Amino acid sequence: MKKVKHDLLLKLVKMLNVLLMTIAFSGCWYLYYGDRLVSPYYRNGNYLVIALFLIIYCVCCNVYEALIVSMKQISEMVYSQFLAALETDAVMFIITWLLTKSFPNLWPLLGTLGVQLMLAVIWSYVAHQWYFRTFPPHKTAVIHDAREGLQDLVQEYGLTKKYEIQKIISANECLQDLSVLKGIETVFMSGVHSHDRNIILKYCIAEDIEVMVIPRIGDVLMSSSKAIHMFHLPMLQVRRYNASPEFLAVKRLMDIVIALIALILLSPIMLCVALAIKLYDGGPILYSQVRLTKDGKLFHIHKFRSMRTDAEKDGVARLSTGENDDRITPIGKVIRKLRLDELPQLWDILQGDLSIVGPRPERPEIAQQYMEEMPEFALRLQAKAGLTGYAQVYGKYNTTPYDKLQMDLTYIAHPSIVEDLKIMMATIKILFMAESTEGVAEGQTTAKK
Repeated sequence: MKKVKHDLLLKLVKMLNVLLMTIAFSGCWYLYYGDRLVSPYYRNGNYLVIALFLIIYCVCCNVYEALIVSMKQISEMVYSQFLAALETDAVMFIITWLLTKSFPNLWPLLGTLGVQLMLAVIWSYVAHQWYFRTFPPHKTAVIHDAREGLQDLVQEYGLTKKYEIQKIISANECLQDLSVLKGIETVFMSGVHSHDRNIILKYCIAEDIEVMVIPRIGDVLMSSSKAIHMFHLPMLQVRRYNASPEFLAVKRLMDIVIALIALILLSPIMLCVALAIKLYDGGPILYSQVRLTKDGKLFHIHKFRSMRTDAEKDGVARLSTGENDDRITPIGKVIRKLRLDELPQLWDILQGDLSIVGPRPERPEIAQQYMEEMPEFALRLQAKAGLTGYAQVYGKYNTTPYDKLQMDLTYIAHPSIVEDLKIMMATIKILFMAESTEGVAEGQTTAKK
């Protein structure tokens, strides 16, 4: 009953956010845009427009995880809600443009966006305060094996209000006496082998303890399984990545259309970047590099040059260490921060070497170093490489190769156009988040777990 109350109240609070944002747009529509259509709507038509706003806003909030009060910091919730409102307002503006047959006045909608931003700030702060005053933190245990330090992540990501870590124990210690979990409400399992994990998992389910598991590579591969029946028994069928021809055809069509539109819209920006690079040191504008894609095929990826021309004069492949990397030029720092250095890859997408969404292509030398310590790294080559991907959206530049591999395999396990669209939308969110471009430790190329 406690969990039912928690979920019900939380849904009501989230519905309040959606209602407030919709009311803000409704006011703008009824007071200005609704009467300026070529053929103004009566009651039902206006209701349909408002309902469309509500639906699109809910979808955007879901993609950006904008209303997860218990897990997100206030600043991230505000940013995500603002982004969701901005995109929804933009779609509604385009629809209004089509209905008026002339370019509408933009200022009323910009004013509405300002109101929505204030509502996002107020709602996020009040909801955050309400939640943690109403629901005390879960009594939490961290069970570790090969992977330690998860308790530090709870602290780093500001989740101490949600999870009060009372015990940090090894898997072996827990298996010797499962009763050490008595009174615990949430268990995190980090790097625990499947046999040991399953014993602990069964106990937790029986005792109504919530379990959060960081998966291992095998778990991610199993997540792609298809449930079948054979020998009058349930069976899980696991195969190599084998996307349907229909999915691949639609995905390729999306790549071509979106890349063409992006090239047309962004061509002025690309021209300015090219001029800035050339004027700075007179060197080449583009930088070409051999990368790996599906089934280990080699191709040349293209970027705007952001480093000195002698960045790798010793022939050693190195990952960037971020803003402190002295190989990066002043122009390079700007275009990297704004992700403008990646724009020439739109041509690679048109040529068919890249997809918009897929595992990021790695350099053969770096991939070889990873595979020496982690042979499973080759599994990410099951699908065509992409301009953006699951690991880029939900990880950071300096996320370990092992964790990036798990995220790439999670994407590969569930090929879906809907998932591709979600990743494209989520990519917009990370464009302005500095943590997604943090560098690795200087000289690091190892597949650190």
